Amino acid sequence: MAHLMENFARPEKTEEVVTYGSLDPSVQELLLAASEVRQRAYVPYSGFKVGSAFRATATNQIFTGCNVENAAFTPCSCAERTALAKAVSEGATEFSVGAVLAYEPDAFTTPCGVCRQFIREFATSDIPIYIAQAIDERIANKEEPLRSDDPVLCTSIFNLLPSSFRTYKK
Repeated sequence: MAHLMENFARPEKTEEVVTYGSLDPSVQELLLAASEVRQRAYVPYSGFKVGSAFRATATNQIFTGCNVENAAFTPCSCAERTALAKAVSEGATEFSVGAVLAYEPDAFTTPCGVCRQFIREFATSDIPIYIAQAIDERIANKEEPLRSDDPVLCTSIFNLLPSSFRTYKK
């Protein structure tokens, strides 16, 4: 019966915290794109801005999204789902990497459960997800949003959502 677990999403990558400056330039570009779009978040109720970016596998194009709130709360759209929905509407359904930026003191803000499942829908393998903190004071002072020594959580969708639901259709 062990064969029933063969298709479960098992993390291929170990989670670690590294510095922004140590990341590959293509990952830095993704994090900067998420930082830029985060500034356009529509958050009149919570004030909690989130930016996200995903790189399409086939074209290498970056798709970004920010969170969009609504007075009724339920129809809100998280940054991750906004970015992926934009990508799908443009024909991209496979992604090689993702990034999320938000700010919570002394913590990384990872995607919510719904977004984890949404990302998983488009992850046929264990794609890396990079999580960084956005410091609003830097934006206000027109400084670089990310510095070389800033911490970045390097995780993956299978770390964030192990044994995730998938229909396994081939």
